[in-house]
Amino acid sequence: MEYVLRTHALKKVYGNFKALNGLSMNVPKGSIYGFVGKNGAGKTTLIRLVCGLQEPSAGEYTIYGQKNSQKGIAEERRRIGAVVETPSIYLDMTAEDNLKEQYRILGLPSFEGIDGLLKLVGLEYTGKKKAKNFSLGMRQRLGIAIALAGDPDFLILDEPVNGLDPQGIVEIRELILKLNREQGITVLISSHILDELSRLATHFGFIDKGQVIKEISASELEKVCRKCMHVTVSDTKSLVRVLDELGMEYAVLSEREADIFGEISVTELTMKLASGGCEILKIQEKDESLESYYINLLGGGKDE
Repeated sequence: MEYVLRTHALKKVYGNFKALNGLSMNVPKGSIYGFVGKNGAGKTTLIRLVCGLQEPSAGEYTIYGQKNSQKGIAEERRRIGAVVETPSIYLDMTAEDNLKEQYRILGLPSFEGIDGLLKLVGLEYTGKKKAKNFSLGMRQRLGIAIALAGDPDFLILDEPVNGLDPQGIVEIRELILKLNREQGITVLISSHILDELSRLATHFGFIDKGQVIKEISASELEKVCRKCMHVTVSDTKSLVRVLDELGMEYAVLSEREADIFGEISVTELTMKLASGGCEILKIQEKDESLESYYINLLGGGKDE
């Protein structure tokens, strides 16, 4: 498999704080890689290192096979477009003028292609409207257009849907899918909004305390995220006794709710619970979500 980005034992230390603590990850070419972790886990630090905004304290990474310690890394970085933290746009300029400014920064010979970029991100009709009057979603799409100005084949997006309304989220999702499927751009998306990532990503990397604790493809994740029976009962203590007796795997979610994994006879469960004075109030089948998989992976840890 060909990889756009690989990191090995990457570390970044600020004083006594280890932002990255031996991080190793692999981003396959052509993928949409969902970089999953709670705030402060090290996602943005990794992105800043890869973009050359900071240097690692130890370890190494490669972009298209070129090590960060080699002279050719600067040339490979030109193949990257990135929106780090917030879009870098001039609020008093129009979308077109923002792109012209980026073309000048990149030293591009002409403004050819700007109209196509504006159309690609859905901003072709904004005219003389200044970016300060754009919605958050429009600003985010302009930021992506600016990142695409150098015709990159690797796009890095740091929390691209953070703070957007539902319509803005849909627009960004459709744009990312279009760039990946129609133009073959590899995309690394850092996010803690797991429901949205599950609709996009072909691969996932789960980061915690500066380390990638698991990498998995979307197809592998689908197999791992098992179906379960979600039950609401009058007393989970009675439910636990019965499930232990039946040798079933389960997860207690609250005093009244639990997930039961594996095949189980609803009739048998109901009768055994009834004999112990426990009533089933509600029962339904469900798939384990990306969010629950992530929480279980961290041993019950939640967003800070």
